[in-house]
Amino acid sequence: MPSGPTFVLRHVALVSRNLARLLPFYRDTLGLVARQPDARTLTLHFSAESPAVITFTEDPAAIEPAERVAGLFHIALLVPDRPTLAAVLARLIERRQPIEGLSDHGVSEAIYLSDPDGNGLEIYRDRPRADWPKDGEQVAMFTRALDHRGLLRELPAPPPPAPLAHATLGHMHLQVSALAPAEKFYTGELGLVVRQKYAADAVFLAADGYHHHVALNIWGHPARRPAGLLTGLTGFTAAKAGVSQSHTLTDPDGIAVTLEPLS
Repeated sequence: MPSGPTFVLRHVALVSRNLARLLPFYRDTLGLVARQPDARTLTLHFSAESPAVITFTEDPAAIEPAERVAGLFHIALLVPDRPTLAAVLARLIERRQPIEGLSDHGVSEAIYLSDPDGNGLEIYRDRPRADWPKDGEQVAMFTRALDHRGLLRELPAPPPPAPLAHATLGHMHLQVSALAPAEKFYTGELGLVVRQKYAADAVFLAADGYHHHVALNIWGHPARRPAGLLTGLTGFTAAKAGVSQSHTLTDPDGIAVTLEPLS
């Protein structure tokens, strides 16, 4: 295995009809650093010194799909350890933020919620790789109830004022209209490998032996994205070893994937 990562997720781009309703959630509830370089742009940063990890562009004319369409399932933010995840959960409880799920996946522990536009978010911490459940050379992730009381017992005192300050973009989970062409794209064009298949409706792919950098599912049978500008995910950026010049590809469902040199 290489000494350092060969694939790193860096940035997510989305469209919203209304930035004003997103700002309090990301700035006040989650504690991210929010900047508005112009009236139509909101950039979100883990800390004042870090680059933007999420950018929203406002367009009141963007279409909010009336049915489930291919696109974002959730953006996953990775925190460094269990006490930090406890601090995130405590912050959400204190601010009365609705939580949609608390899950133990064997490889990780995760909190699920949505922003005011309905974009899914996962905030999670990884277990040590030696403790990941395995099925041969692949991982064997599962979904069980998270021991949230045990998690909260690890809350630092005092809790950090900005628990996401040292987070990273951990993975992207996408809804796709068909698994086979999406899997072919992400393995062939991005060089990711399959780490787990879940029944016949989800696949998890990664580089560097990680559990997954990209997940694909057809849960709910999402339709292909209609023509025109939609709210939600437009694309994401990853840095990859061997890439000499930034370039953008388009996945089978119209999501832009920008690859840039790894530095």
